[in-house]
Amino acid sequence: MLDLNKEVQFVKGVGPNRVKLLNKLNIFTLKDLITYFPRNHEDRSIAKKIADCEDGETVLIKATALTKITEIRARRLTIYRLVVSDDSSSCVITWYNQKYLKDKFKVGENYTFFGKIENKGGTFEMKSPVFDEDGVDKNTGKIVPIYPLTYNLSQNVLRKIIEAGINEVYGNLEENLPEYIIDKYKLIDINDAYKYIHFPASNSDFIKAKNRLVFEELLALQLALFRLKEGQKFDAKGIKFDANVKMQDVIDTLPFTLTNAQKRVLDEINTDMEKDTAMNRLLQGDVGSGKTVVSIIAAYKAVRSGYQVAIMAPTAILADQHLKNFKKMLGNFGITCELLVSSVTKKNKEIILDKLKNGEIDILIGTHALLEENVVFKNLGLVVTDEQHRFGVKQRATIVAKGNNPDVIVMSATPIPRTLALILYGDLDISIIDELPPNRKKIETYAVGKDMEDRITAFVKKLIGEGRQAYIVCPLVEDSDDLDLKSVTALAEKYKTEVYSEYRVEYLHGKMKAKEKDDIMSKFKDGDIDILISTTVIEVGVDVPNASIMIIENAERFGLAQLHQLRGRVGRGEYKSYCILKNNGHSKVCKERMKVMCQTNDGFVISEKDLELRGSGDFFGTAQHGVPELKIANLFENISELKEIQVLASKIIEDDPSLEQEKNYRLRKLIDEKFTSRIEI
Repeated sequence: MLDLNKEVQFVKGVGPNRVKLLNKLNIFTLKDLITYFPRNHEDRSIAKKIADCEDGETVLIKATALTKITEIRARRLTIYRLVVSDDSSSCVITWYNQKYLKDKFKVGENYTFFGKIENKGGTFEMKSPVFDEDGVDKNTGKIVPIYPLTYNLSQNVLRKIIEAGINEVYGNLEENLPEYIIDKYKLIDINDAYKYIHFPASNSDFIKAKNRLVFEELLALQLALFRLKEGQKFDAKGIKFDANVKMQDVIDTLPFTLTNAQKRVLDEINTDMEKDTAMNRLLQGDVGSGKTVVSIIAAYKAVRSGYQVAIMAPTAILADQHLKNFKKMLGNFGITCELLVSSVTKKNKEIILDKLKNGEIDILIGTHALLEENVVFKNLGLVVTDEQHRFGVKQRATIVAKGNNPDVIVMSATPIPRTLALILYGDLDISIIDELPPNRKKIETYAVGKDMEDRITAFVKKLIGEGRQAYIVCPLVEDSDDLDLKSVTALAEKYKTEVYSEYRVEYLHGKMKAKEKDDIMSKFKDGDIDILISTTVIEVGVDVPNASIMIIENAERFGLAQLHQLRGRVGRGEYKSYCILKNNGHSKVCKERMKVMCQTNDGFVISEKDLELRGSGDFFGTAQHGVPELKIANLFENISELKEIQVLASKIIEDDPSLEQEKNYRLRKLIDEKFTSRIEI
């Protein structure tokens, strides 16, 4: 009996040493192993004549050894050199510090070599190729998968392990899709799909395998979303809020004018709240577009209609910021707001919980602390979750269950491309604030290399001299041996003692205790810290209007959406703001990312580009929508397939809402396996 949940340690070729390396790649089981798909393939099956090779081309050549290996010593380097030829030309093959090669090649014998070739005026050289003896196809002579790696794990080793995994499952995998779908869409067998996605015999095999697995992944995703929506349709009636309570009462007291986008979204929310069906609305808006104001006005309507409101934020400091904003805007209306976070003392917590139960608190703002069992509302009518990608579907369901079908607003500053949101959500209600307030200044963004270090330092000192503050973000907490990345702790030490020794420098990272993080963030907000060095924990944001420069170290290590989120930490006050992207990336994708960041501040444009460049992968974050990570489908490349599959999924659900018919048994099983742990259907 095939056990796909078998620990990967017991797959042939793994053992206790390599299992740790595989775990770093999130490979823990046999199933994880066979679904660790290649990022691309190299065709090492078609040989080229040496004379026809172009400079810089990665190519396969078949050639005869003209010499034995010669050894050249140079400082700490030993160069191993071999001259080979075919009937068109000769080529020098070189390797570095590969002692085992010394007696590998015999004069007059034939070999195949695959690697990058240099052609300098008809003189050919190939450095560090993989090779095989004539007639052997261990490293060449076939299409070879290329996988994302971790330090100390080579392509060859990972390939052998995955091959062992495929051999173990081949012929034993149970079909996931019904026969009527396989026949209609001419999909290949699941066993062949997994074999050929890794080790295709031809390009045609690979295309068939990919089509099959993309189809399955997107169909499961779409069916699960449709089933979720079907389930919501049959829910008990929601709350019909009082039509006599006017949002305009709050709007008239604001010291600023709402944007047209905010007004449009409030109209949509107001209409929903006055219906007797439960509102379930995703509120998307770029960083600084004014989502919080919208939630405050919606909360006013709920409270004035006789209900309580829960506001859930991902961090204590953000919850505290919300509390201040809610009190400031609603205090004059006699609405009581309280804060519930883990740092609240036991005595105060008891008082808050007692008042909440009795209905003396109108709006409770907090973190995950709101999810605890002893948090009981008298009459919960509206739930707002902020930065919704930090909360899983089940967490939102927990807070919603504390009321009787309350209305829900889910806020996100991570824009999803409009076309994609509509396809993915179909009939889910989406509101988009696609306009920034007129006082928001464009953040000047520059992508720079190492040679600009001194100029950046001088610029930061100039801004601090003018009374401003600075963020510096790095991708890691500790130094990494295998990657040239600047870590927070090492950088903080250098900046504190050398570069910015005359300023108040502190650092922040996710491994710190919550109280420690909150204390540092509060100090920064109060102006007691000049430069804050941090990991991406500052991505979800606290307003520090005085911070006017964001420097991102190793910017090539971040996705576009994340860079945009980080940039949104500055430009929140009256001062001109800047974002400096320090990067060492030379790839085409990296250059494209930097270019987009410098050209636009529009989060929706950026999200479209991010999807195009990065692929979907974990575009949503597994917690963000309760949707599993897409391992092979790319929501940008596969948009036409997604549209076709959406039509199919819609027909299936219309015909069989619970997938109870015999012909859909496999589909129900597939969705349950992929989704049950993340989503309540």
